[in-house]
Amino acid sequence: MVAVGSSSVLRCSLPEFEFPESFSSSSKIGLVKNAVRFHPRAYLTAPIKASEEPRTSLYVNGESDSVCGGIRLSGFETDSESINNCASSSAGKNIRQMSTIGKSTNIMWHECSVEKLDRQMLLQQKGCVVWITGLSGSGKSTLACALSRGLHSRGKLTYVLDGDNVRHGLNCDLSFKAEDRAENIRRIGEVAKLFADAGIICIASLISPYRKDRDACRSLLPEGDFIEVFMDVPLQVCEARDPKGLYKLARAGKIKGFTGIDDPYEPPLNCEIVLQQKEEVSESPCEMAEKVIFYLEVKGYLQA
Repeated sequence: MVAVGSSSVLRCSLPEFEFPESFSSSSKIGLVKNAVRFHPRAYLTAPIKASEEPRTSLYVNGESDSVCGGIRLSGFETDSESINNCASSSAGKNIRQMSTIGKSTNIMWHECSVEKLDRQMLLQQKGCVVWITGLSGSGKSTLACALSRGLHSRGKLTYVLDGDNVRHGLNCDLSFKAEDRAENIRRIGEVAKLFADAGIICIASLISPYRKDRDACRSLLPEGDFIEVFMDVPLQVCEARDPKGLYKLARAGKIKGFTGIDDPYEPPLNCEIVLQQKEEVSESPCEMAEKVIFYLEVKGYLQA
């Protein structure tokens, strides 16, 4: 196995042949062609000549070998015109595909023959992101789990990206300062995009208080594939619940920059789903999950 740039290709090595002087040139060619035909993994597009003439090599990325159309012809003769064509083609591809993204330079996007549509056909669903946002204590994580269970019972593949869970690993290096919260959302948005591309219904459950950060995540996905669910629960209801005791700590000044107390929450302006809860009227998590599932069904996400 040898590498060309970022790609690994097979080197086809053939044994040396010694021919009696009585063998004609055409016989020599025929024998080598038969050897190539039965050599494991060997695939060549032109006859190979048994000759002692000097070999001509093409340099690609500092390596000396003949490369054309993704097939390496190591140690075989290639005419000058073919070499020039291959060199121009290879060089042209590298120049066109090289990119600089952020601080990453000289990177190249590698396409795969198995694409999103293939994965969706396999799963019989469409990949998307259900982004649940709201104050702490509004029921985001509870809804996310109920939604995942409801879809699972229908034979649909989901994955929940819970804000606290992600901070146990991927985002454990981030604080709750504004700039770190923005980076927290950006990373989760990128991961959610990968899940959606895999054909999975990704359920992201996190406060995500700033509108611009949520909109940035929306822009990562194709139109319609980002489904924003707003848990519209009044602050007093969330504070009365206080399942983690965080509101109490924030009121006591032991937590700074807590959303809803001394840091703002910017509600969505044009979200796809709004789930309202009041003190007197409160739907069960399963009932709210069914509303989201109904939306996914109507929009065609529960079929390929």
